[in-house]
Amino acid sequence: MSITATNQATYAIDGHVGDVLQQALVDLLDLTLLAKQAHWNLTGPRFLPLHQQLDTLADATREHADTIAERAATIGTAPDGRSNTIAATSRLPQLDSGTLRDDTVITRITEILSTTAAGLRQAIEATADDPITQDLLITTGHTIEQQAWLFRSQQ
Repeated sequence: MSITATNQATYAIDGHVGDVLQQALVDLLDLTLLAKQAHWNLTGPRFLPLHQQLDTLADATREHADTIAERAATIGTAPDGRSNTIAATSRLPQLDSGTLRDDTVITRITEILSTTAAGLRQAIEATADDPITQDLLITTGHTIEQQAWLFRSQQ
C-alpha cells in the first residue's frame, strides 16, 4: 500500500466529526472562561489554593481547546471560537456574576466539569470511526474528569 502526501487534507472523515469537534471546542472555551471568571471573583478562606487550582484548570482547558481546534482544521472543518458562537452554543451551566464564595465555586465548577465530561464522553462515542480524533477526545476527557475529581474532593 502506498500513501501519497499532499498539501490539502484528503482524509475521508465524515462531516459529523467536524460538528462533534466544534461542540467540544465551544464547551472547552466556555469552561476556560468560566474558570477565569471564578478565579477573578473568588472569596473565602480557601481563596489561595482555589485561585491557583482555577488557573491550572483554565490553562489545561485552553490547551485542549487549541488541540481540538487544530484537529478540526486538519480534517477540513473551520473551528469557530468567537464569543457569540460560544454564548449561543455552549451546553455548560453558567456562573452568577459578582463575587463567589469558595464553597459555591467548588460546587458550581464541579457541576460544570461534570457536564463537560458527559459531553466529551458522547463525543468519544460519536467519533469511533476516527481513532485519531477519538484519542484526542479521550485525552481531553481524562483531564476534565481528573479536574472534576480534584474539585469534588473538596466538597
